[in-house]
Amino acid sequence: MKSGRQEKIIALVSKYEIETQEDLIGKLRREGYNVTQATVSRDIRELKLTKVMTPRGAYRYILPTKKEQSEGFKFNSALVESIKTVDYACNLVVLKTYPGMAQAVATGLDAIDSNEILGCVAGDDTIFVAAQSAEKAKDISEKIKTMLKAI
Repeated sequence: MKSGRQEKIIALVSKYEIETQEDLIGKLRREGYNVTQATVSRDIRELKLTKVMTPRGAYRYILPTKKEQSEGFKFNSALVESIKTVDYACNLVVLKTYPGMAQAVATGLDAIDSNEILGCVAGDDTIFVAAQSAEKAKDISEKIKTMLKAI
């Protein structure tokens, strides 16, 4: 049900200039989806739809670009600043944080919605990130190290 609805949202946003959630709700209802504003809002967030200005000065929803989807590794700078060290072994990435920050950083990593990350386990100041493979663990480690250098 959810995936079918989200596929329909992608199709509608691709086909029409949808300016508001109300516009999207109306089009979904005409297509047979009985949705609430909260559901549509959640779908918009999960699909990472953004609004851009049209040539006529209005705003419309658009899908993320391929580049934005592949980058997918955006992280709150406050959380990045909580990371002290990053390393990996086999398919595990190990992050050391300041005391008490591991849970917040792990939550941020879980929210990235990356197909590289299978999940995180956090203690007080250490996080184990399970990656799909040793190669993916290396990639994740390098991406996090790059973010650390940027601050």
